[in-house]
Amino acid sequence: MGHLLILPNAWDVGSAGLLASCGAEAVATTSAGLAWSHGYRDGNELPVRLLEATVLAMTRVIDIPLTVDTEAGYTHEPRAVGELVVALANAGAVGINIEDGADAPALLCAKIGAVKSAVAHAGLDVFVNVRTDVYLRGLVPTPRAVEETLARARQYRDAGCDGIFVPGVAASDDIRALVDGVSPLPLNVMAVPGLPDAAELRSLGVRRLSAGAALASAAFGRARRLATAFLRDGCSALWDAETVPYTEMNALFARG
Repeated sequence: MGHLLILPNAWDVGSAGLLASCGAEAVATTSAGLAWSHGYRDGNELPVRLLEATVLAMTRVIDIPLTVDTEAGYTHEPRAVGELVVALANAGAVGINIEDGADAPALLCAKIGAVKSAVAHAGLDVFVNVRTDVYLRGLVPTPRAVEETLARARQYRDAGCDGIFVPGVAASDDIRALVDGVSPLPLNVMAVPGLPDAAELRSLGVRRLSAGAALASAAFGRARRLATAFLRDGCSALWDAETVPYTEMNALFARG
């Protein structure tokens, strides 16, 4: 039974420090949460200068590996995607996610090639985890989802990627078929309702489990609930057992 890397996803520098303090082996970013924290919509709208600055700040406060969600690379130009990944690696990232979304697989293959070439030329080592959105976006009818995912994964593997990420898949039979079909590359799945627990994912051969935007959404949801009560009646019960004390949060960044 292989090791399952469980990756919590940070949405800003403070959350990265907090997640690292919880005992994570590594931290990932969530593109959605990161975009929201900067006042942008998710979907390749975040300016790359803000992404690069955030990654640099995150690696300043954590001592564990950081992998960065680059969405679709924020451009259709493969060379520019390669340059972005080199910049992120120089800022301290050890890996990236890059996705196909609604684009043709051939475009993502070109981006993978450009990234691999750029990081090799720079003398860097970056784990390129490629996300295919067949399940997440419902790109094909459900009975064809495994077949289409594997067809894309083989193209991405041939282009040089290091791992395959299939967010949205939850059925054990599908996961088993994907693990077998993408081998020897590791399969990454995302926490969604109905997904098997960690023990079963390990037995199925999954190597990486990401939280996605779930932690960010939960944090924003709790903040909204407390803020609504505070604005409605001035309720001062904003501190409870789930609140991280001021002194503990401050201590996370004492090195700064």
